[in-house]
Amino acid sequence: MRPMLHETDLINVLNARLRTDLSSFIERVFAEVDPGSRYLHNWHIDAIAHKLEQVARGEVTRLIITMPPRSLKSISASVAFPAWMLGINPKLRILAVSYSEGLSEKLAFDCLKVIESSWYGACFPDTRIARGRGARGDFGTTKGGGRFSTSVGGTLTGRGGDIILLDDPHKPEEATSEVKRKAVLDWYRSTLLSRLNDPRSGPIVLIQQRVHEDDLAGMLLAQGGWNHLDLPAIAEEAMQIDLGKRGLISLRPGNLLYPDRLPQDLLDRRRAELGSYVFAAQYQQRPAPLGGGIVKWAWFKQYVQAPPRGPRDRIVQSWDTASKAAELNDYSVCTTWFVRNGDAWLLDVHRVRLEFPELRHRIEREARLHGAGTVLIEAAGSGIQLIQDLKRNSRLNIIGRTPQGDKATRLLGVSPMIEGGRIAIPENAPWLTEFQREITLFPNSKHDDQVDSLSQFLDWLSTPRMTAMWSIPK
Repeated sequence: MRPMLHETDLINVLNARLRTDLSSFIERVFAEVDPGSRYLHNWHIDAIAHKLEQVARGEVTRLIITMPPRSLKSISASVAFPAWMLGINPKLRILAVSYSEGLSEKLAFDCLKVIESSWYGACFPDTRIARGRGARGDFGTTKGGGRFSTSVGGTLTGRGGDIILLDDPHKPEEATSEVKRKAVLDWYRSTLLSRLNDPRSGPIVLIQQRVHEDDLAGMLLAQGGWNHLDLPAIAEEAMQIDLGKRGLISLRPGNLLYPDRLPQDLLDRRRAELGSYVFAAQYQQRPAPLGGGIVKWAWFKQYVQAPPRGPRDRIVQSWDTASKAAELNDYSVCTTWFVRNGDAWLLDVHRVRLEFPELRHRIEREARLHGAGTVLIEAAGSGIQLIQDLKRNSRLNIIGRTPQGDKATRLLGVSPMIEGGRIAIPENAPWLTEFQREITLFPNSKHDDQVDSLSQFLDWLSTPRMTAMWSIPK
């Protein structure tokens, strides 16, 4: 018979496992930073741990891990991994980056909490936080190592790292903004890369959900030279993934990455809420180029005749206005909508090039022609003066709408309403061909005024106040 292990022996065995097996260490860290939740182990944690262990051994110096949100990526790579590395080598200097200061501080605080725990001290007795160096965003060990965190765009003057960890460098809401996206890439190239203490062999780890074809992961993968662990929420092709000492796992198309946390019904809801474009990027790690069009024509429902108007139905017009009538300037566009219970039928598209006085009269004429009870006007450029004038000198119910974000971001935000079957267009209309061309080619279409009118209306329709209105029983 084998001799029974005493409690001290069991603790020693456990500590030895935590020191040598990152996957087991991640599980213990989860219990420390999220004690009220149940840890649901999955093979992908073993795959992540295997790749990070290769980084720790110096076998991989450039690693990209792409995976969906809510899959324990931050606890694995930004909390457990740096704590584990500092346990092995308390002289190590780790530079950790995320898209926001708040997220960076949260991850740093969790990592510090782990290192200051009693179980970690028993596991790694040589790693201690130095007195006066326990700030959550910048803590150091008694051996001179530590973890410094910052956000993308943050100041790094005088700071360097033996290893750089990037966790979600892009804010998902800003993914379609070329300016914001390019700022991340430029900061990485001009600032972050120069902060490796050993530029030749110092490792960089990027772990993120994909947000755009030209995000940081996209740029680095296109350059080549990076080891890539790709973990889509739903396997789209046969895959074999290395789990290190735990062997290999084979996936067939349709297999789920993490069924305990991301089951099929949840993924179906996310697809409906986010739309196909965003879901493909964030959950499938397969961002499609925006050049292919944000909105697919097949998403629109079609109608032969709009429903007869009832007492709670509304006619709403959405105006995107241009300031000058010159041929090279954009059109002013009015889309007219029949609205019932949160669904909408596009009745008419009116495109004109008019100077201010004529445009102001045209807005009143179109409202009378269709019986519009609400007129939305973009509160930017010439629209501001139009709103002021019409509110003073007409009886129209004018609502100014201030655009948020760039044009692509605005359309992307409301595209799930179209894909979800809430928006209908006529089977035939004289303006339909030009409307289809602009909507489906955007953002590469010559004009975008019809897109702006459409997204402005859908944004208004999706506001909580409007949603609540449709839920009131008749």
